[in-house]
Amino acid sequence: MTEWQNATKTARAGVDKDPTHGSVTPPLYLSTNFSFEGFGKKRPYDYSRSGNPTRDELGAAIAALEGGYNAVITSSGMAALDLVFGQLLPDDLVIAPHDCYGGTYRLLNARSTRGHFKVLYADLTKTKDLPALFACKPKLVLIETPSNPLLRITDIEAVRKIAQRVGALVAVDNTFLSPILQKPFDLGADIVIHSTTKYINGHGDIIGGAVISKTQELHEKFVWWANCTGTTGAPFDSFLTLRGIRTLDLRVRQQNNSAGEIAEFLAKHPSVDKVHYPGLVTHPGHEIAKAQQKGFGAMLSIELKGGLDEVKSFTRNLELFSFAESLGGYESLVAHPSTMTHAAMDSEAQIKAGITQSMLRLSIGLESPQDLINDLDTALKFGNAGARAA
Repeated sequence: MTEWQNATKTARAGVDKDPTHGSVTPPLYLSTNFSFEGFGKKRPYDYSRSGNPTRDELGAAIAALEGGYNAVITSSGMAALDLVFGQLLPDDLVIAPHDCYGGTYRLLNARSTRGHFKVLYADLTKTKDLPALFACKPKLVLIETPSNPLLRITDIEAVRKIAQRVGALVAVDNTFLSPILQKPFDLGADIVIHSTTKYINGHGDIIGGAVISKTQELHEKFVWWANCTGTTGAPFDSFLTLRGIRTLDLRVRQQNNSAGEIAEFLAKHPSVDKVHYPGLVTHPGHEIAKAQQKGFGAMLSIELKGGLDEVKSFTRNLELFSFAESLGGYESLVAHPSTMTHAAMDSEAQIKAGITQSMLRLSIGLESPQDLINDLDTALKFGNAGARAA
């Protein structure tokens, strides 16, 4: 499969591989357990927590897309992160982005407070500061690029070069772009993490995660721990995700194109103070994003001039954007990071990360981009009026 294009890999994920009946659609194996051939004669599968054919088919498909050795499918994106962090020892240090996803921040703080490992938050986009930062010899470096919700860009290859000198593993959360738009392994990453809930499934009907390893050795460690802790994903969720992955290439490319149009519109709107989108030439990470990505993605954040009052009015008057958490589905969403996705961060951490009360995060779906632009324009006009009235 390595020589195929993404569109082919996604369309053929798990297709026509059933050796028993020749089913074109991959079979769904819901069985909790699998019988032994006889005493001491175990088949490839024995218990679905340890291994399941449907789940393994999804893991192989995602690994092929990312260009990794193999993948462990977990019950959620947070479970995927925790599986990676679970490899650390009490004296090990993990360097994490200071503006990471709120759930990641919560997990890192909870684990480090309990003495499971040490954590240092840093701005990994400042490449010139990396040598001094890495002098503390971390065991693991977590990269989130583009970051959530600021859409900041980290130079993966630059981080990898310095991490390699001190023997640190590099893990990249690739949820925001999916393997369609970014291939962290090609840039030197050791581990790639996904919330498959988002773009990979794309239909808002499962919760899942994935940890993809560059090497067999790493993969086997994650397999062992996933079985030990029971963090593996459900077969039915894997089946639905395999179904979703077949349109991943089409969905992401369309959403990417729409987001570019919408970002350009919002950048010129008089009610919008800032637009955070790597596709804009004014974005500080634009050139790095252009070099290491195959598109700028379908996520963007905006800051409104009218502050929190305008934010409230704006969200009330949107028709095509659902006011909800999550991202990467066929439906367009708007979220208020400070009170929703990043509520686990205290106000000081939010300020340090650059998350303001006037910020909104947009996930662009598959609706007509012009309809979405019209909806945003109408809501901004109402929002601006509401802010003036307040």
